[in-house]
Amino acid sequence: MAFWSRRKSIDDLTNREAPDRLKPTLSAWHLVLLGVGAIVGTGIYTLIGVGADKAGPAVMLSFAIAGAVCACAALAYAELATMMPASGSAYTYSYASMGELIAWIVGWALILEYSVVCSAVAVGWSGYAVGFLRGIGVDLPAAISSGPSAAALADFFARFGVHLPPAATDAGGVVNLPAIVIIFAVASLLLVGTRESANVNSALVIVKIAALAAFVAITLPRFDPAHFTPFMPNGFLSHGERGVMAAAAIIFFAFYGFDAVSTAAEETKDPGKNLSIGIVGSMAVCTLIYMAVAAAAIGAMKVGDFARSSEPLSFILRTLGHPGAAGLIAGAAVVALPTVILAFMYGQSRIFFVMARDGLLPRRLGHVSKRGAPVAMTIVTAVICSAIGGFLPLADIAALANAGTLAAFIATSIALIVLRLREPNRARPFRTPLAFVVAPAAILGCGYLFYNLPEVTQKLFFVWMGAGLAVYFLFAARNSELAKKAPAQPAD
Repeated sequence: MAFWSRRKSIDDLTNREAPDRLKPTLSAWHLVLLGVGAIVGTGIYTLIGVGADKAGPAVMLSFAIAGAVCACAALAYAELATMMPASGSAYTYSYASMGELIAWIVGWALILEYSVVCSAVAVGWSGYAVGFLRGIGVDLPAAISSGPSAAALADFFARFGVHLPPAATDAGGVVNLPAIVIIFAVASLLLVGTRESANVNSALVIVKIAALAAFVAITLPRFDPAHFTPFMPNGFLSHGERGVMAAAAIIFFAFYGFDAVSTAAEETKDPGKNLSIGIVGSMAVCTLIYMAVAAAAIGAMKVGDFARSSEPLSFILRTLGHPGAAGLIAGAAVVALPTVILAFMYGQSRIFFVMARDGLLPRRLGHVSKRGAPVAMTIVTAVICSAIGGFLPLADIAALANAGTLAAFIATSIALIVLRLREPNRARPFRTPLAFVVAPAAILGCGYLFYNLPEVTQKLFFVWMGAGLAVYFLFAARNSELAKKAPAQPAD
């Protein structure tokens, strides 16, 4: 088979007796909390300020638009994950529906998404950790608590022909050491084992939700409707740095995470039932949480007053005269934000693992420990994430992560349509309602959000994808598992 026609059989993908399979240990409860842990994190603790700076009070509308697009994509993921309960997420779905080359492109985009998400959340965690430590009398030097300055980064990227906008980053230090430390701490937990990591994640997610509920309860008495006027100061369809859609393109980062649940398909008990509960359930819970917290934040303080803060929720509480509550929120963020890193680092290691198992990456990286953890891939993921998180700022990282995610969501929605047409009679434990409406809506919505990403983000994304194609033709195309098999017809 030529590289453009090689496809994985769905029957092979769902064969739980095949060698090198991961152990099924996760329940529906674990999956819902994995999803909530991945979704509720830097997006609401930190990016609410970034989004408010772009859209003003209309950031509420940005949340709603990003959430609606993600809901369509989540329904597509739920159908494909239950139909193909195998690790790999959008990469696996693309391999079964559109072939190896498209699968590689999607897998390469997922590597960008998961690695950069882990890095972005680590940077967001660092902001809260530094603030929390300052509150207890420990003041970390700027040189080791933030990445390089705007000028240093602009000079570095200019060498490669990429010109950052002047205000893309704040003045910084040398390296964001707290971000690096938390990434390796989470990687160590993942090496202990999947179920053990899931149990720790569940406990920390409960802490995180309780902290957000406390924020809403404390700020509601100070709610002022006047803070929502003017509602849309920067317009709706503005392309680039300002406007509702520009904010939605960044805030989109706050909603995804349910796709990390799909990477756990191979390790899920009763995947036909539990995967749809985990994916759809986590999206529903998180949407309610986000809208409540965003409304409470804007109602309690004018957008311009908190939009530039690296820890907006704690900043709001301190300004309102609740320093103790602000300290608790910062403390909860310090404790609970690592759940997002855990979920995405877990997903990234599984994407790497499956690509190595398929021969598209070096096979020795697909080794699984006795506890069921892909050790080499977890360590590689930690090294990559720490390099990004240690030297890049949050806003730029989040935008780049969104580019990879949008590409994966589009691929999954296309895979849903392709498999509905190619294999209409295959068993689907969960069927996406109005699939031929929902999937195109996800494709168009994701495409438009990508268009509204900053131009520099789009350029960096295409540079990354170009590098990925080079790696595919130089290594992956010749070493893939299907390439080494005897010639045969494409899988039906």
